[in-house]
Amino acid sequence: MRLSALVVARNEEARLPDCLSTLGFADEVVVVLDRSTDGSAAIARAQGARVLEGAWELEGDRRNAGIAACEGEWILEVDADERVPPDLGAEIRRVIASSPHGFHRVRIDNYVGGRLIRHGWGGSFGTTLKPILFRRGAKHWRAQRVHPGLDWNGTEGERIEAHGIRHELDRDISDMLKRLDRYSSAKAADLLASGNIGTLPDNVRRFVSRTIKCYVGRKGYREGGWGLLIALCAGLFPLLSHLKARLEPERHRP
Repeated sequence: MRLSALVVARNEEARLPDCLSTLGFADEVVVVLDRSTDGSAAIARAQGARVLEGAWELEGDRRNAGIAACEGEWILEVDADERVPPDLGAEIRRVIASSPHGFHRVRIDNYVGGRLIRHGWGGSFGTTLKPILFRRGAKHWRAQRVHPGLDWNGTEGERIEAHGIRHELDRDISDMLKRLDRYSSAKAADLLASGNIGTLPDNVRRFVSRTIKCYVGRKGYREGGWGLLIALCAGLFPLLSHLKARLEPERHRP
């Protein structure tokens, strides 16, 4: 089974080399660069990747363009801030050699700085499992700017959890809060484009339910203050998105 590794990035010359260096187990590497102005293209080509450059306003569209450019029967979709350890690469090759399914979820190990944080992720602010290994034709991203929805063709197979992708998610707390600001601005644009920004009471309820779910249900309390911070960010994401769309539509309207 031929395997393509797909990396979608924008101005990631600092992190792209380490990412690409872990993808040698794939039969080809495709790098999609969205409006990149740094040295990412040269770095990718120097490491043997096939490069697709362009400009896509929607995350879903740019990821679909990358999927279409892959030639493998199976595709592994990773980000520039992710690293695939050798044991996981070997496990992925084992799975695709016999899998009859359309896709598999892969364990994600999220790091803030040098600290591994296993618990509390959720609410569109982080995840510990992602459906990033899939057959060609099985996965389609929807036309949205942030955390676009997915449409699937095929069944879900076994979860790949013995080894995880190392995800260098945030450098520190300030970086995490900047990410929350970026995500909520993009989501506000999606809400405005849809014509339905929701209501304030509903989003206040979502803030409470998501915060509790991440801190208690997803065991964020086991991470101490980090778990509380992550739970609060997960809860704030939909509320901030709504407030930006409601109070500052002129700044976020697409």
